[in-house]
This record gives sequence, structure tokens and C-alpha cells, in this order.
Amino acid sequence: MVKSITKKKYIPNSKEKYMCAKHKKFFTDQLLNWKKDIIKANNLGNLLNSGDDNVSSADIVDQASSLTDKSVEMKALNRSRKLILKINSALQRLKEGTYGFCEETGEPIGLKRLMARPVATLSIEAQERHERDEKIFIDD
Repeated sequence: MVKSITKKKYIPNSKEKYMCAKHKKFFTDQLLNWKKDIIKANNLGNLLNSGDDNVSSADIVDQASSLTDKSVEMKALNRSRKLILKINSALQRLKEGTYGFCEETGEPIGLKRLMARPVATLSIEAQERHERDEKIFIDD
């Protein structure tokens, strides 16, 4: 029987100093892995769909379906591109020492929120305020 040595995965906790070196390393690793996964998924998608471009069908329904598929793909790629920009911004904030702090209030965003959304720039309270203000603006 072979024993496997499993290293317990580190998870930041509130007993440690907020944004200590362990926290920064954890979030840096999370963000870099997320970015790598997005790039890998998009490259695979591009590779699988690259043969479609030259196929033209006489059937108008097939052409419409193909155009719709391309539109959905482009939207997904655009979302991925924006997410990568947010990840890069978060990595830059980690280097500058501002990661994990609300852009509006300067208060800690909180470990739970950052683990759920590592690119978060606002505390929950600031985000809720922002969404309320946005809703009021749209309703006017």
C-alpha cells in the first residue's frame, strides 16, 4: 500500500493579521490560477471553433444559427477578457499593498468576500450602496 502525503491546503482565517504575507500569497496563487484557467479555456475554445470560419451553408437557418453561435462566443470571450483585466488589476493591487481594502472607504473588504470574489474592490456595504444608487439612477 502506497501512502500519499497530502498537504493540507491553506485557507486564510480571521485570526491572522489581515493581508499578512500568507493571505497575499494565497490570493496571488488564486488569481494566477484563475487567469491561467481562463486563458486555457479560451484557447481551447478558439482551437475547437477555428474550423467553422470557412464553412458556409446555403441554408439560411444554418447561417443564422452559426452567426448566433459566433455572437455568443464573442460575448463570452469579451467577458473573459474583462475578467483577465480585473485579475491583472487585483495582482497589481497585491504588489502595491492595497489589495483587500475597499476603494471607496479604505476599510478591509473581508476574507470571506475576497475568497468568494477575489477581484472585489468594494466592501459589501460599499457595493450595496453602489447598487442602490445605480438602481435609483436607472429608475429616474
